[in-house]
Amino acid sequence: NERGQYVSPFHDIPIYADEDVFHMVVEVPRWSNAKMEISTKDPLNPIKQDVKKGKLRYVANLFPYKGYIWNYGAIPQTWEDPGHSDKHTGCCGDNDPIDVCEIGSKVCARGEIIRVKVLGILAMIDEGETDWKVIAINVDDPDAANYNDINDVERLKPGYLEATVDWFRRYKVPDGKPENEFAFNAEFKDKDFAVDIIKSTHDYWKALVTKKTDGKGISLPPPCDSACTVPTDVDKWFHHQKN
Repeated sequence: NERGQYVSPFHDIPIYADEDVFHMVVEVPRWSNAKMEISTKDPLNPIKQDVKKGKLRYVANLFPYKGYIWNYGAIPQTWEDPGHSDKHTGCCGDNDPIDVCEIGSKVCARGEIIRVKVLGILAMIDEGETDWKVIAINVDDPDAANYNDINDVERLKPGYLEATVDWFRRYKVPDGKPENEFAFNAEFKDKDFAVDIIKSTHDYWKALVTKKTDGKGISLPPPCDSACTVPTDVDKWFHHQKN
C-alpha cells in the first residue's frame, strides 16, 4: 500500500470503494489465457497461476473468443462458503472470493484494483459448486454512466451476455471436462439481486476471519487491534501463520 505495508488482496482491501461501488482485484486481463487467481491458502494470498497435475493452467481459445472475454477478478473481503448450501442453487460455495467479469473498454493490468458498479449476476454451477459470476463495469469507464442494471448490458452490448454464458458453459470442455451448468436457466439476475449475493459472501468472509467458520487451511490475516487494518510486515504475518 502507500505506506509500504504488505497487504492481502483477499483480506486487506475494503469491499466497498464508495456507496454502491465495490473494489475489484483484477486477476486476469481481458484477452489473456493464464488462469490466475488469488491464492487463498498462501500467506498474504498472492495472485498466482493455477496448477493442475503439476502443469500451469491456461484457458483454451474457444471459437470465436480469445482468452477471457472480460477483465476477470474478484471482490475482496468476500468468500463463497463451501459449508453453506446456497438457497438459490442448492449447491455449496466454491471456497473462493466472489468472481467479477468487468465489461468496460479498458484492458486492465493484473493486480490492478479498480472501482466497479455492479450490474447483475450469473449463477454458474461448477462441478457441483456454486460459483457466482458478478457482471460489473469500471466506474472510470467513459460509458459507465449509461450502465445501471443488467438490461443496459443487453441493450448497449448486444450479444455480450449470451457470449458470457457460452464461454462459461464450454471453457473446461477442451480439458476433457463436461459443460458447466447454471441455475435460473442461465438467466442473469439484476443489480439488486447481485448486491444481495455479494453482501452475503461478505458476511461469510467476516465469519471466516473471525474464526466463527473453519477455513480449513485458508490463510487468514493476523489478529490486530482496532487501529490495525493490515499486517505491518511480512515477519508478523509468517509468525501468525506458524502459530
